[in-house]
Amino acid sequence: MPQRLRSALSAVLITLSCLLVPFGALAVWAAYGLTDTGRYVTTMAPLATDPDVREAVANAVGDGLLQEVDHRLDVGPLRGSVRPFVHDAVRSFTQTEAFRLAWDTGNRVTHDAVLRALRDDRDDAAAEPVTVDLAPVTAQVKQQLSDEHIPLAARIPVQHTTVAVLPADELTSLRKGFHVLEVAGFWLPVAAVAFAAAGIALAVRRRRAIAATALGTALGGALLGLAVAIGRRLTLAGLPADVPRPAAGAVYDALTGTLRTVSWLLLGLGLAVALTTWLTRNLRPARLVRRWRGSPEPAPASAPEPNRAQA
Repeated sequence: MPQRLRSALSAVLITLSCLLVPFGALAVWAAYGLTDTGRYVTTMAPLATDPDVREAVANAVGDGLLQEVDHRLDVGPLRGSVRPFVHDAVRSFTQTEAFRLAWDTGNRVTHDAVLRALRDDRDDAAAEPVTVDLAPVTAQVKQQLSDEHIPLAARIPVQHTTVAVLPADELTSLRKGFHVLEVAGFWLPVAAVAFAAAGIALAVRRRRAIAATALGTALGGALLGLAVAIGRRLTLAGLPADVPRPAAGAVYDALTGTLRTVSWLLLGLGLAVALTTWLTRNLRPARLVRRWRGSPEPAPASAPEPNRAQA
C-alpha cells in the first residue's frame, strides 16, 4: 500500500476513534451505570443528607399532607396555622434514620419499576403508566406528627397513594431508546479501541499516530466534561417552575459524578501518553546517560592557527 494512502486511512481511523470516545463513555454510563439498581441506590443515598434535597422533600410531603387533610376534613380556616407545624415536623423527620431508610427504599422501588417497564417487550406493556406507592412514607410522617402532638395528625388518612413516574404514552419511545443504549454501550467502546489500533498499525510514523490518538482522547474527555456541564444547565432551565433548582442540581450532580470522573481520567491519560511520546522522541538517550553519570560535555575544537598570509 502506498505511504500516502496508509497515512490517509490511519488519520481517518484515528479521527473516528477519538470521536467515539465521548459517545462511548456516555453510552456505557447510561446503559450500565444507571441500570444497576444497587449502584443507583448507592449513588442516591448521600442525597438523603443534602440540605436542599431534604428541604424539597419536606415542602412536597408537607403540602401533600395539607392538601389531603383539607380535601377530606375541610380544615381551610386552620390551614395557615397548622402549616408551619406540619412542615417543621416533616423537616424534622428528614433528619432521622427512618427517612434515610425510606429514601433508599423509595429509590429502589422506583428504579425497579422503571427498569422493569423499560425492559418489558410485551405489546400491551404500554397500557398503564409506571407508578410507585407512597403509603409507607405517609405512615411514617403521620407517626412523627402524632408523637409531637400536632393537631389533626391522628386523622391524616394513610392510603396507597400511587405516583406516576413514567407516563404510558412515552413508554414505547423510551423502550426503543433504552435498547439502543444497551447496544451502543457495548459496541461504541469496542469500535473506538478497534479503530485506534488499526489507525496506529497502518500509520507510517507510529509514534506520531500514538501521540495524535492520545491528544484526541484527551480532547474527547474535555468535550465529555463540557457536555456534562452544558447538560446540567439545560436540564435545570427546562424544569417546571414548582421544582426546586438546588435539589434538582444536587440530584444531577450525583447521577453524573461518574461521567465527570471519566472525563478527567480521559483527559489526564491522553495528555500523559502524548507527553511521554514527545519526551521519548526528542530526548536522546546518550545525552541523558552523560548527564546522569556527570561526565563533562566534549570541549569544542580549537581554532586553527593562522598562516603567514593571514598573520
